[in-house]
Amino acid sequence: MTERIDTLVKGWQVVTMNKTRDIVREGAVAVRDGLIVEVGKASELGERYEADQTLGGEKFVVTPGLVNSHIHITGEPLTRGYVPDDTPFEENVFQWLCPLYSVHTAEEERLSAQLAAVEMLKSGTTTFLEAGTIRFLDEVFDGLAEVGIRGRLGRWVWDLPPEPDVYKQNTDEAIGFLQYQLETLKSVADGRLGAWAILVGHTTCSDPLWRATRDLASEHGTGMSFHMSPAKSDPEGFVAEFGRRPMIHLGELGVLDDDVVVTHCVQVDDRELAVMAEAGVHVAHCPTTALKVSYGITQVGKMPEMVMSGINVAIGTDGNNASNYSDLMRATYLVAGLFKDARQDPQMFPAETAYEMATLGGARAMQMASEIGSLEVGKKADLVLHDTDRPEWRPLLNVMNQLVWSADGRGVHTVLVNGRTVVEGGRVTALDEEQFYARCQDAGEAVVARSGLPDKAKFPVL
Repeated sequence: MTERIDTLVKGWQVVTMNKTRDIVREGAVAVRDGLIVEVGKASELGERYEADQTLGGEKFVVTPGLVNSHIHITGEPLTRGYVPDDTPFEENVFQWLCPLYSVHTAEEERLSAQLAAVEMLKSGTTTFLEAGTIRFLDEVFDGLAEVGIRGRLGRWVWDLPPEPDVYKQNTDEAIGFLQYQLETLKSVADGRLGAWAILVGHTTCSDPLWRATRDLASEHGTGMSFHMSPAKSDPEGFVAEFGRRPMIHLGELGVLDDDVVVTHCVQVDDRELAVMAEAGVHVAHCPTTALKVSYGITQVGKMPEMVMSGINVAIGTDGNNASNYSDLMRATYLVAGLFKDARQDPQMFPAETAYEMATLGGARAMQMASEIGSLEVGKKADLVLHDTDRPEWRPLLNVMNQLVWSADGRGVHTVLVNGRTVVEGGRVTALDEEQFYARCQDAGEAVVARSGLPDKAKFPVL
């Protein structure tokens, strides 16, 4: 007797990322009620189950959904590429990004979040950890629920200057924002979306705010995340403000724990690395930003040492004026390559390790390792079907090398989140893409015009 299931997903090769890292040739994944009920040979599962629908087939590689551990879904998707790419870090942040962030309306932030989600889904990312919504969190949650992605997000909070007046916060207001979102937005869209304790980081938070965020994250069972030490000026500013390097200070405050995700961490010293390893913190590595904004990652970055010390390193795409894309497959390619060259060692971050960072690494960072990151029984049915009838996919001889070194998000054909098809035939199912992109274009032009910032494009547009 056959069992009824909702969906049977078939593939030429099924990359499970399970404990033994099995790759099932001519495999399949059985899905019921949004969960994976079995992974195995397609012939065997076809005999065991009767599916309401069958997806995929012999030309598809099936993988878990990728997990983006750091992305700005508001403030930057609608201003992608407007900031000149030869802008120093401090100028980039304070003369460009802050003014652009500050002029977004609620509807524009909603649209911005949707644009980021659409790009992620269409390139194989099914789950993300947000860098921080600028202001309009309720509208952002609403927009994301419509698109169908999985994520953890929250309004950005900080209490130390400088900041534009439009989103100026004192300590009590910052804590109030955190309390509101953790109490009222903990589970949205059947649990696909939920609040997270998110700080700007750097030198923008007082000790009382750090401690309060730590307490609230623990109380509500969420993680916390923040930026720290991308550029050399960051730890230097921290020492000037607090008298100690960032990780030393936060460790002594009791902030660091195994539910903390720290983004960038390029400019950390060996003492800080030891503190991070002992606390069990996770690092969101954003390779494109590090290269574009010139953080010095290949000269001083310690990502290999982090991994060797047991620190979980995940991958993020960051914001669209520092990393102009949200395709995590492209970022994974960089992760695999950067330290091979920097250390002149081809054994640094092989394809298999880089892909682990983009899947299981992100799942661990988000405290969701039991739910996502691999194709295993009982986990969420977040699956990606890659079309191999494309030049970058042929010949297919080593699927892990192909996923990391050859392919990118353009080959993504179908995506499921919670067992529901959110991308089909390379197009999102929730929106009319042509109309949506036209709205994004109009909104982006309106935001940059309202900001008053000059167009610094170097080539004349006639």
